[in-house]
Amino acid sequence: MANYNELVEFVAKHLVTQPDVVSVESSDGENGIKIMIRVAHEDVGRIIGKRGATINAIRLLAKAAAVKAGERVDVDIVEE
Repeated sequence: MANYNELVEFVAKHLVTQPDVVSVESSDGENGIKIMIRVAHEDVGRIIGKRGATINAIRLLAKAAAVKAGERVDVDIVEE
């Protein structure tokens, strides 16, 4: 299994203004691997992007990395 956490964390840390607050967690579920991104409240908009373009690009990267291994990866943002 590839480490999708590191990929998503690398991208997220380079997009936000407070990279030390970024945390990425993953869990295995029945539908594949679920990756949760936590960022500072003021950086949520940067991760989502206009009309969700940025988060969709992050999701696409993770899914593309998982294709070779035959795995399914879902990426979501945790808003607190």
